[in-house]
Amino acid sequence: MSMKRRTFLKGTITTGVLGVAVGAGLLKPSEVLAAYPQNAFDQKTLADAMSAIGAGSAADSGDIKIKAPDIAENGAVVPITVSTGMSGVEKISVFVAENPQPLAASFDLTSSCDGFISTRIKMGKTSDVIAIVQAGGKSYKAKKTVKVTIGGCGG
Repeated sequence: MSMKRRTFLKGTITTGVLGVAVGAGLLKPSEVLAAYPQNAFDQKTLADAMSAIGAGSAADSGDIKIKAPDIAENGAVVPITVSTGMSGVEKISVFVAENPQPLAASFDLTSSCDGFISTRIKMGKTSDVIAIVQAGGKSYKAKKTVKVTIGGCGG
């Protein structure tokens, strides 16, 4: 039996077993998906969104580095990277101050992870991108202004 056939059969059997488990109610999609901070993503102001994740009084930090373009030609896809050398990073969140819903991304990290995330966000217009790092029970922030030439949030 060739390796391709074995791989195909293993994948088919695994998919079948998972399908039966979901159909029987033994496995619910909500149990296998990551936690989603719905309340924080629903907030309409930056202050409310930061408070919803527990970072309402975040202190400025030079240990947080935000890598993002100075000018984003298309606000629908703005690549950003947030990194920090802090130890014990628990969460990294990204906010866009001028978006209708400021919280753009939130990542819960385990103790074995480095303080690093890379993602793409949407920006409606020129705004500050704010990175919040929660480490050791405290919140720290850094920001960078990104100029958007074509809005990505319906603009």
